[in-house]
Amino acid sequence: MKTLPSHFDGKRFRNLIPRRNRYGALVRWLLSRQPGPWQPWIDSRPAPPPPRSSEHLRITFVNHSTFLLQLDGINILTDPIWSERASPVSWAGPRRRRAPGVRLEDLPPIDLVLLSHDHYDHLDIPTLRRLAQDHHPTIYTGLKNSHLLARHGIRNVVELDWWSEAAARSDMWITAVPAQHFSGRSPFQNDTTLWCGFVVQTNDSTIYFAGDTGAGPHIAQIAGQFPDIDLAILPIGAFRPEWFMGEVHMSPRDALEAHFALQARVSVASHFGTFRLADDGQDEPVKLLHDVLSRSDLQDSEFWVLDFGEGREVQTQTASLNESKQIAL
Repeated sequence: MKTLPSHFDGKRFRNLIPRRNRYGALVRWLLSRQPGPWQPWIDSRPAPPPPRSSEHLRITFVNHSTFLLQLDGINILTDPIWSERASPVSWAGPRRRRAPGVRLEDLPPIDLVLLSHDHYDHLDIPTLRRLAQDHHPTIYTGLKNSHLLARHGIRNVVELDWWSEAAARSDMWITAVPAQHFSGRSPFQNDTTLWCGFVVQTNDSTIYFAGDTGAGPHIAQIAGQFPDIDLAILPIGAFRPEWFMGEVHMSPRDALEAHFALQARVSVASHFGTFRLADDGQDEPVKLLHDVLSRSDLQDSEFWVLDFGEGREVQTQTASLNESKQIAL
């Protein structure tokens, strides 16, 4: 008989730290909300198309938790969403407050997609259908998410449990890692699919995409398993009120603490400024992050907040060592 993982009881998955805030706490929050300000719409032009490929590690912020990662000639998208709403219907639910920083039609060929969990702001069926039709990527996600994708004609899906590894090619490995969150696309299917983050490794670089997560012991576990993280993508938004959201979403302070715990060379902020999902204002996560960064010693590391559509190259530790050797010669 196959042994069930410790975070699965046969019906539902669970966090390393059990959630205490359930339906009663949700009602309490909804009855006492004090939402911060959001603009109805921010006019912005899309950025120029990203390069078709990059041999160096390059990251481009599209919106929310959607990033284009380019390295070693491979193009990866994280939690892609280009839809108008993060919702099962087109006429209700959280509506985007600005256009994606990169147009869907301007993407380079997409080889891989990382899906952290099944919430509508992270697993967007219309976007995934378009990507499957135009790019035919391999999709990596947590356990039991492939059934949903298959119902919509989206194939070529690899399911991973926490700490399971798959070879995307002979010199690229993808590991699903724990996250402190939850899953469910309706009130009747909570936690029946697995949520996770991902670590992408090559011979020259290590990338951690946290997906959607609160703080927790998984950060130290990931740091112990992957001691040389070049790039960490960490969420900073949808964190207020912290008594309720803190179980499942990092605050900017939590993200900075995770940056230090991971000893990441570069961290990049995600999960902000696109959809109003909690009570923090549109600009509040970034302002608070800048405030805590200004009072912190980053100890030769960096924490970036990219503009929508902005792309930057990340110098990996391997590249830095090679550059030092060349200078020494």
